[in-house]
Amino acid sequence: MLKVTSEIYMENDHISEKLGSSNAVTKFAFKCPSYMIEAEFVAGMLNYDSDGDLDVNRDREGAILIEHSVSTELGLVGLQVWRAALLLADYILSHPDLFRDEIILELGSGVGLTSIVASHLAKEVICTDINVGGILSLIERNFLRNRVYVRSNYHIEEVNFLNLEWSKKLEERLQSANVVLAADVIYDDKITDGFVRTLTKLLHAKTKKTIYVALEKRYVFTVADLDTTAPMYEEFLRCVEKYETNWSINYINIDFPHYFKYDRVKHLVLMKIQNNARTVAHA
Repeated sequence: MLKVTSEIYMENDHISEKLGSSNAVTKFAFKCPSYMIEAEFVAGMLNYDSDGDLDVNRDREGAILIEHSVSTELGLVGLQVWRAALLLADYILSHPDLFRDEIILELGSGVGLTSIVASHLAKEVICTDINVGGILSLIERNFLRNRVYVRSNYHIEEVNFLNLEWSKKLEERLQSANVVLAADVIYDDKITDGFVRTLTKLLHAKTKKTIYVALEKRYVFTVADLDTTAPMYEEFLRCVEKYETNWSINYINIDFPHYFKYDRVKHLVLMKIQNNARTVAHA
C-alpha cells in the first residue's frame, strides 16, 4: 500500500520525538501574538529579570505539541499535520475578534491542531472527524498535551462526511456552532462530495454561519488535459455548483501575520463561505 508523508515535518527544523514505529510528537513553535502575552500579565503570570525589573518579551514563542503519524496511506492522512492547518491557525491568531467567545466547529479535525488554537479564544470548540486509526483518542491526547492553551470547553465527536444521518443530540450540537473550520479535507472525490453535502446541511439553518476552508492546491499533469491542474480543488468547486448551494464564497488574501513556522506556498487558499448570497467573489 502506497504511503504518503506530509512535507511539514521537514520544514523549519521542527523537533520530533518518535513514539514507537508509527507515531511521533512534533513541537510546532509559534510567535505569541501580543494579546496572548498581555493576558499572561493580567493573570499575574509575570516574569522578572535578574535586576527585579518586569521582563516584557514581545518576541516570546509558544509551542504546541502534536502527536501524529509519521506516514500513512491516503485514507488516513488525517493522522498527519498539513500546511493548511497551520495557515488556518495563523488566521485565527491574526483575527482574534472573529473567533473570541464563539462556538466553533471543526470538520475533519485530523490531529486537532487548529481546534487547539481556536480553543484559546472560543467559548466552545466542537472537534470532529471520522473515527479511523484511533483518531478521536489521538485528538483527546493532543488537547491534554496542550491544556495550557485550552481555555474553552471542548467536545470531540465523530462526524463522517459520507453519513449525514446524525442523531438529534449530535445535530443540535453541530448546529449550535456559528463558526465552522476545515483544513485540507479535500483530497478524494468521494470525500469532497460528502464534505460539500455536510456544509450544505450545516448551512441549511436559520442561524447565520461563517465557514473558513483552508486548502493547498496540489497540481498534477494530466494526459487528458495536456496541462497541469489542481483536480481536487476543481472537484470541490464542481460539487459546490452541483448542489446549487446558496453561498457567498470569498477568497481571503493570505498576507496576514505568519505565527507558525512553515512554508506559506503560493498554492495555499483560504475561503470564507456564508449562507446569504449566490455570488462568488475574489478578495
